[in-house]
Amino acid sequence: MAVGQKLYEGKAKILYATEDPNILLTHFKDDATAFNAQKKGSITGKGEFNCAISTHLFKLMEANGIPTHFIDRTFPNEMRVKSVKILPLEVVVRNIAAGSLCQQTGLKLGTILTPPLVEFYYKNDELGDPLLTFDRLRVLDLATPDQVDQLIELASRINQILTDFFQQCGITLVDFKLEFGCVSSVGQSANHTGQIILADEISPDTCRLWNQAESDPNKRVMDKDRFRRDLGNVEDAYRQVMERVLQQTI
Repeated sequence: MAVGQKLYEGKAKILYATEDPNILLTHFKDDATAFNAQKKGSITGKGEFNCAISTHLFKLMEANGIPTHFIDRTFPNEMRVKSVKILPLEVVVRNIAAGSLCQQTGLKLGTILTPPLVEFYYKNDELGDPLLTFDRLRVLDLATPDQVDQLIELASRINQILTDFFQQCGITLVDFKLEFGCVSSVGQSANHTGQIILADEISPDTCRLWNQAESDPNKRVMDKDRFRRDLGNVEDAYRQVMERVLQQTI
């Protein structure tokens, strides 16, 4: 498929147009950022690792009735996806207290959250991606009440599927971030209408993953926290997640 102009470049991916206006090409970069891009670097092979992991997990979602933007993987670090209008929200699901939740609430690292916590963040780098209340969601008109209900339901279903899957990989899914988009054909309204489907990626960049075979709080980390916290062996952690994920049949 012919690749057209660059449409968007983010911290971890580049989107290109194709000859089909309803299909885009996603290129996964090796670039790494943390703390709202205040820390920058590169993780060798990250683009290929994350593309492979996301491909497998998108297929897992589809097999379990979760619609996604994924079409196919065209190159080790590239995939074709459906063109969607991304909702300006990050949906975060937390199974275990870690990261900013501990920093902001005083919860002890490792506290089990029952039921899992589903949170919404405003996808806005200039504002620092702030946590949103339901009233703020309404005031900002970022999603309709019906869409919010759909997002909570989808995120909860995805969490159960991923938790069970990673358990088979010997990995604990601590928390993760999801992004969703609305399907609309070219020529339709640019408003956030249409079917909501899972977009972006599912990878060690967007998930907090702990190796169940390790008890040491630092050695068990298998995600971008290794980059954030200068724990070292980042590439090895990403590669190990990829190998474990790809070993599991869908």
